[in-house]
Amino acid sequence: MTVETNKETMGFQAEVRQLLDLMIHSLYSNKEIFLRELISNASDAIDRLRFAALSDAALLEDDTELNIHVAYDKDARTITVTDNGIGMTRDEVIENIGTIAKSGTHEFFASLTGDQQKDANLIGQFGVGFYSSFVVSDRVTLSTRKAGMQADQGVRWESDGQGEYTLEMIDKPARGTEVVLHLREGEDDLLARYRLTSIIKKYSDHIVVPILMQVEDKEKQGEEERVNSASALWTRPKSDISQEEYNEFYKHVAHDFEDPLAYVHSRMEGTQEYTLLLYVPARAPFDLWNREVRHGVKLYVRRVFIMDDAEQLMPGYLRFVRGIVDSNDLPLNVSREILQQNRLIDAIRSNAVKKMLGLFSDLANKEPEKYEKFWDEFGRVFKEGIAEDSANHEAIAKLLRFASTASGSEKQDVSLETYVARMKEGQDKIYYMIADSYAAAANSPLLEIFKKKGVEVLLLSDPVDHLLGAELQEFDGRQLQSILHGEVNLDKIQDAEEKLEEEQQTVGEVQKLVDRLKDVLQDKVKTVRVSTRLTTSPACLVVDEYDMDPSLLRLLKASGQKLPTMKPILEINPHHTIILKVSNETDEQKFSDWAYVLFDQSTLTLGEQLDDPVAFVNRLNALLAGM
Repeated sequence: MTVETNKETMGFQAEVRQLLDLMIHSLYSNKEIFLRELISNASDAIDRLRFAALSDAALLEDDTELNIHVAYDKDARTITVTDNGIGMTRDEVIENIGTIAKSGTHEFFASLTGDQQKDANLIGQFGVGFYSSFVVSDRVTLSTRKAGMQADQGVRWESDGQGEYTLEMIDKPARGTEVVLHLREGEDDLLARYRLTSIIKKYSDHIVVPILMQVEDKEKQGEEERVNSASALWTRPKSDISQEEYNEFYKHVAHDFEDPLAYVHSRMEGTQEYTLLLYVPARAPFDLWNREVRHGVKLYVRRVFIMDDAEQLMPGYLRFVRGIVDSNDLPLNVSREILQQNRLIDAIRSNAVKKMLGLFSDLANKEPEKYEKFWDEFGRVFKEGIAEDSANHEAIAKLLRFASTASGSEKQDVSLETYVARMKEGQDKIYYMIADSYAAAANSPLLEIFKKKGVEVLLLSDPVDHLLGAELQEFDGRQLQSILHGEVNLDKIQDAEEKLEEEQQTVGEVQKLVDRLKDVLQDKVKTVRVSTRLTTSPACLVVDEYDMDPSLLRLLKASGQKLPTMKPILEINPHHTIILKVSNETDEQKFSDWAYVLFDQSTLTLGEQLDDPVAFVNRLNALLAGM
């Protein structure tokens, strides 16, 4: 049967053209990865066919030997990669090759830096390795037919990578996909069996599907032989697997170009049998903050691929983890719905999480430089575990890292265990401060008394840090307290000089001023009180012990949520020169101006916006003019 030729010329999506240009310029120094990417795609296609055939055996079309073929032609100067996997329809070809139909496209291009090495790594994370073909080719021809469709439903796609591609329907008796690379000038070194087999063994030896090439022996002309080991790497003993093999397998499952930061390989035997091979990438993916994107862990049953991104196998706060889980006990026809109600899956997930937390603990204790890199890349996401994973609360808490007043930098490198080990004598709480930025936290007047007494305060400025107040209330028997909430009592850390100073003061000396300020600011504040926090600032705003943190309140309002208005508490420093001056002010208008200026200044230091900036400036100008 023949089909009427109906060749169409179509333009690449703008993002594809940008990506093609980026590929050619960023990947040339590592051009041989084109073959790894094509073989990886072919392997995925065969995995998907194998899974689909579990419920529809007719898809195999009497061709049950699933293989990948690699061939070269010196005269035509071509390299061909063929698979008999699931294949694609015309619409799937357009979607998968002509466009980038995936979420996070905008974020991907926004994250490009112009640094070729860094951008090359991002390309790997984005998972569009097919385009690496154009690094060595000036024309690529792809022919494909979806399994189960008629022979006349084949599709041929062809492009020179310059902005357009052609598409036509063809006769293709065999299902699957064939990719023919027409090599650029200067790439003839790839037209050699030794060169291609060395690339395959280097990057794709672990591929479970046999990769076949023709034998060069003239007496065996036309025969093919397998050039990869074609065994599931995770089923082999750990002692038999080299570091390089582990790294190359990671690049296959994660579509990454970099080696992983760390990995854990574990086999469980007994009443339940399954294998875990899980990796931590060296670099955070561009779509890390999109919780809907899950492309981490692949599920296999008895070495048969079942599904990608099995979200039931890994919690959201570990969504950056890549790798495989292979179970001997799950049914081959397992579905996502079954996974949601399966006790074995719950056990696998629980153990996988514990293995990852154990890996992080080992890194923190034995390889602190690696753990520092892990935290820089994934720490903000990992913090979500405090709210998500109550079963591992203690283990997660030990792995958290924070900036601190003790270090004097915004680097998050202080653990709660380190904090507790250097607490002052008499200190019974772990103090922290949450603000919109590190600078706002580090320069807050609320820290003054802590700095004076040498009490360390953890400085939190990531949006996810708001979970700490609600979810992490104590560590190692010590309560965590926000220095912005409630009253701060550091009496147990006082020295003799401070005690004498307080004994010489009476509440009556400042109570009159407190009452006057309350009267003026009654619509603005819940109350006014003498501060135990301030040493060099005249006043500050804090919130009641159970009120919402102001920075969290701003985040929720920005997201469109309607929340009740909560009045803050104004605290004053009775020893400050300005407060002493205000206390002696007899002109009620000037006193009122001073009260509002103190309130507005404290509002600004809290990171809030003023309701009426002009009124603040006018009051301040009037007071300055009268001095």
